[in-house]
Amino acid sequence: MTDPDYTQCAEDHQCLLVVVKPLGSISKGNFSCVFDKISSVEQATLQESHRATWIRYKQYYPPENNDWGDFQAHRRVVGLIAVAESCDSQELSQIFESFDGLRGEYGTSLYNWRMFVFGLTGEVVDQNRTDVDFVSDYEQLGGITRTVEEFTSSLFIVLESKRLDRASEKAGDKMPLLCVPFEKKDFVGLDTDSRNYRKRCQGRMRKHVGDLNLQAGLLHEALVNYHIAVETLRSINDFLWLAAALEGLCVASVVSHYGTTCRTTKARHQGASTQAEKEKRSRAGSLTTNGIGGDPSLEIGRAKNCLSPDDIVEKYREAISFYGKYQQAAVIELEACIKAVRVLAVQKKRSEAADFLQNAIYIHVDVTEDERIQRYSVLSELYEQIGFRRKAAFFKRISAMQCVRAALPEPGWKACYELLLDTLQGYNLSLDNPQSSTESHHGWPAVQLRILHELVYSSQRMGNPALSVHHLTFLLHSMLDFLSEQEKKEVSQILEKYAANCRGHSTALEIREGLQVQPIALSKLPIIRSMKIINLPPNLRPVKLKSGDGLSTPISSSSPFIYSPIVVQQRREQRANQIDFQWVQGDVCEVQLMVYNPMPFELRVENMGLITSGVEFESLPAALSLPAESGLYPVTLVGVPKIPGPVTITGYHTEVFGIPSRCMLQNLSHCKVMCSTVDVVPALPLTQLTTSLPRCSGLIAPSTLGDVCCNVVVRLFNGETQKVSVQLENIGKQPVESIELDVTYSQQQRDSGTCRVTWDTQELQKLIPLQPGSLVDLTLSIHANFDFSNTDGSFTEMQDGEGIVRRNVSFLTLVTLYNPFFIPATWRKGDIVVTQVVRLSVRPSGHQHL
Repeated sequence: MTDPDYTQCAEDHQCLLVVVKPLGSISKGNFSCVFDKISSVEQATLQESHRATWIRYKQYYPPENNDWGDFQAHRRVVGLIAVAESCDSQELSQIFESFDGLRGEYGTSLYNWRMFVFGLTGEVVDQNRTDVDFVSDYEQLGGITRTVEEFTSSLFIVLESKRLDRASEKAGDKMPLLCVPFEKKDFVGLDTDSRNYRKRCQGRMRKHVGDLNLQAGLLHEALVNYHIAVETLRSINDFLWLAAALEGLCVASVVSHYGTTCRTTKARHQGASTQAEKEKRSRAGSLTTNGIGGDPSLEIGRAKNCLSPDDIVEKYREAISFYGKYQQAAVIELEACIKAVRVLAVQKKRSEAADFLQNAIYIHVDVTEDERIQRYSVLSELYEQIGFRRKAAFFKRISAMQCVRAALPEPGWKACYELLLDTLQGYNLSLDNPQSSTESHHGWPAVQLRILHELVYSSQRMGNPALSVHHLTFLLHSMLDFLSEQEKKEVSQILEKYAANCRGHSTALEIREGLQVQPIALSKLPIIRSMKIINLPPNLRPVKLKSGDGLSTPISSSSPFIYSPIVVQQRREQRANQIDFQWVQGDVCEVQLMVYNPMPFELRVENMGLITSGVEFESLPAALSLPAESGLYPVTLVGVPKIPGPVTITGYHTEVFGIPSRCMLQNLSHCKVMCSTVDVVPALPLTQLTTSLPRCSGLIAPSTLGDVCCNVVVRLFNGETQKVSVQLENIGKQPVESIELDVTYSQQQRDSGTCRVTWDTQELQKLIPLQPGSLVDLTLSIHANFDFSNTDGSFTEMQDGEGIVRRNVSFLTLVTLYNPFFIPATWRKGDIVVTQVVRLSVRPSGHQHL
């Protein structure tokens, strides 16, 4: 044998082999539809018996393998079905000749044959051949099923006849010597009357009858014949056929133990998408359809002759060791290892299965390039089946490399890429979940880097640059901590080059049917260590004023109870991410990030901005350049809220090496920052205040007075009055609908009657509304009236409460009071000069309510 069948399983020993071949000019699609319909008939039954036999269909089977049919009956082609398409009688004649030639290839092993011809109607269909069925079109495939059922039943009838003929031969009769192809020359001139020769003939025939019984559904008879064959062949050291008898005994025991659990049904066939998947599935016999399920004596006999699960493993191991004695049986040995592994996988004996697979690896078989690829793929699937994922990935990668060997005239880069994709799970890599690699790393980084590099190269060679960019981005993102400085530079340069020549890499990509990968967010370039939401400058912050009655508004609750722990918990969760200040609609707002450049070169980050949810928010992108390994570096991102309401900072977006990224805060493992929500109040007026008084050279305001725009100074004698001009300009976009002037005194200033500030209220009301860009002049009068007996003056800030939201703009006046009546000889501190600070607040309002 030269062509190993890597899809075989132990249950295939009880199947009849039928070859289905296309003839003529039939298309692959039409032939595939007809083949699926034919292969749906899995069993053949006899009307007068409850027994059934299984059918195995193959599209290709080497005729030389058919010569091993005496050695193992399931290797003999017993049925031939041809599918052809013809449009005229001349082409039909050529199809008949091809069909007759195809029958000759498989010799006398065929029990029956049939051909389906599509596309002919009318008089041309009138033919005398009974082995040809004509079908007008492909929509009438329903009638094929009945024809195939009749065809398979005829195979069962012939099988039953041959079984009875072989079983009727007695021990004293002269039996023919069954041989494998390479043994025929060894038995020329051998003494046919010797005792060993007769035992050889009897043992081999018993083994063959066991095969026929197994195919005919007689499990008990098969076990008995296999046991007799093993004893007979072992006595004369006929190791090759002894190995076959031991394997048959194992197969019959497997069918007895696992037949009802591993049974293949039509539903599983219909769920398969390809014939390759169908051939890989296990096909087991049924204890209730083999004709012995209802006889208790046969059940007892079968249980006695059946091997235990542990004995099955030992007999398989013994059979394979005997196969190994013959170089010509390397294919048989390899297939036996594969079948044993599938049995051990059902038994969940993973260690023993790994030993059989290790033996299969070192079996030398001359195969073609395609068969070599298939061999490594099957080894990978078997390792996957027993739970050895990393070993499965190793052989899958070898299979991928075989697809692009230098000896191939046309390297299969697409097949290589598909196989490499299948290795990712074994190496703990997942393209559809890129964030999993940032949380905790598993696997060997060096091996993972090698696989990702091969994915990038194979996708580039297959002509898909978008996939190359995606895989290279994934490599840089997930393996950044394991790259050397030189590798970081090389990968970054290649990624930037690929991204410049490729468009569409920022969208989801479908790398195979049913598998779609999302764009990779380069959240490590740069690394975000912290995030802080910045309050507005003091003069731009919104201020809540007291309500009219001075009482705070109670908070309503939907709970009917005075105290509800559920409501309290909900409020606590809502306030956890709530910022205790507000932003203003239309004002520029800031968020500060502390970033770090992990690359050994200068990192340019473009189009960096905020990602928000909630009300509309315009992010103003920024560009920055971070030095190599810069350490923590502050970056301020700005934006403008467009609509009042809550806005939540959920992440940020960047563009590095030409790759756009959307980095969400919840996915940043190196920065434990939660999404923060800021309330945006409606747009407020913005005014600018100037005065005619000279500015003070130093700071006279407490640090808490953030709304103070300037500090001015005035010098008055006690009892003197001075006029001050104050200019108010609306520099915002909202009209000023009301203006309130307020003077703040300390308690001591109120008691001592300090300087007083007055203005004309009627004149003030004439100035509103103040449109954007307009300005008004106010005249204030400052009158000094101070009691010098109490010089302890201090400034007290007026507190705001809840209610209307507006802005304050204030200026502090340093009032220096001189006592005109003093005696220098009796001078004391405070008698000559007293300094007082007066706060004048102008409160423009657009009547915006929360």
